[in-house]
Amino acid sequence: MKKAIFILCLLLPMLGFAQSYTVDWYKISGGGGTSTGGTYQVSGTIGQHDASAAMTGGAYTLTGGFWSIISVVQTPGVPNLLIVPNGVNSVKVIWPATGTYTLQQNLNLATATWATTGFSITNGFGTNFCTITAPSGNLFFRLSNP
Repeated sequence: MKKAIFILCLLLPMLGFAQSYTVDWYKISGGGGTSTGGTYQVSGTIGQHDASAAMTGGAYTLTGGFWSIISVVQTPGVPNLLIVPNGVNSVKVIWPATGTYTLQQNLNLATATWATTGFSITNGFGTNFCTITAPSGNLFFRLSNP
């Protein structure tokens, strides 16, 4: 009897640490799988959360939306571009401040419509960078040598 009470006393504190997490509702919205063509590959998601305002609870936050891509296309013969996080909803596109390169952007890699970026470029400590907030669609960057 004393042994059973002792074991029960050891288990009671663990019950106090247990949390009850639930997903009250969900929606399957989108397809799954991968499509490829040439050198490009696109992956779809099944069960992607819906676009909405931020959902919060306790120390957790989930912002709904649709995936967008900010990506770089490395051009042979020019410095490499790098993308790094910059806070919650933005990134920095960074490259060495060597030479006279132009940062170009494109919304769709299936087209050859590259244009000089309209984002403000900052020079600091031997690097150039621009800060990008989350776009509503895809955004690709490359360096061009004039």
